[in-house]
Amino acid sequence: MDSYTPKLPNDDNLYEHHSFTVDKGQTPLRIDKYLMNFVENATRNKIQAAAKSGSIYVNNVPVKANYKVKPFDVIKVLFEHPPFENLLVGEAIDIDVVYEDDDLLVVNKQAGMVVHPGHGNYSGTLINALIYRFDNLPNNSSDRPGLVHRIDKDTSGLLVVAKTEEAMAHLSAQFANKTSEREYVALVWGNVADDEGTVTGNIGRHPKNRLQNTVFFDDEADKGKPAVTHYKVLERLGYVTLVSCKLETGRTHQIRVHMKHIGHTLFNDERYGGERILKGTTFTKYKQFVDNCFKILPRQALHAKTLGFVHPRTEKFMSFDTEIPTDMQQCIEKWKMYSKHQDME
Repeated sequence: MDSYTPKLPNDDNLYEHHSFTVDKGQTPLRIDKYLMNFVENATRNKIQAAAKSGSIYVNNVPVKANYKVKPFDVIKVLFEHPPFENLLVGEAIDIDVVYEDDDLLVVNKQAGMVVHPGHGNYSGTLINALIYRFDNLPNNSSDRPGLVHRIDKDTSGLLVVAKTEEAMAHLSAQFANKTSEREYVALVWGNVADDEGTVTGNIGRHPKNRLQNTVFFDDEADKGKPAVTHYKVLERLGYVTLVSCKLETGRTHQIRVHMKHIGHTLFNDERYGGERILKGTTFTKYKQFVDNCFKILPRQALHAKTLGFVHPRTEKFMSFDTEIPTDMQQCIEKWKMYSKHQDME
């Protein structure tokens, strides 16, 4: 047996890194396996090492990696250092600024760049780049400098950043009141039946996989937050469809979750199952074609193409538009060629 003297959760020298309450429907499961679905970028070895060092507590008692979680268990992961995402350091990272004035800037974020530090991504983020360039950026409600909204790591496209407290308050209110305009372009699996439509449904954390979100309805609707996505077909390409999505709300993974919910998972969206062939033939040549598309576009096919808002100082409406990035455009072109030369179902 390993011997260690664990610190209690109320010890002043410990910092909480993660906290979860186990769902009422959870079946018994080893805590190291359970946490794999809840802590982003965590490996089982890291979780087991944390348990071995006495850093994982259940109901205020340290547990080993083989502890079986039960419904309503309160799990906390505590370390002697603060979360690295709280230790912000400026870094000289190139960012594509498409507009800037004294109040704000608009950035065209490249795919692969994380917006703000978090577990497993402590450097190289947009915030690291921003605090290198600017002093005294205003914090948002989550203490993240400059951020009015965010987009996922592997989504490309437009973000507005506030440079003053006044701009932060004004822009944040527009996003909260649904008066900002955001249009995304997505390539999704399947032939979307309707030329346009609206997806509504509360979005919240998936009860069995915290790295995913899901749609809740009816008696479970209180588990999520209201979300509305308007979509429109731009081009039908056989086994995939190019769509425009306009956000009325801004929930985490909203387009990814809503499109999956209606049966059209984003192309190559690994977290939501889009990295598998979800539509098409069983021919080997088709599989090779799709694999080539995955290699060209090694991420979910989603780009934040347009962004519109009222300028906080001038009160004039501003609108920005970006080109679809090369990787996504090349993938779309391959599907255009394929759909022209194949008899589609």
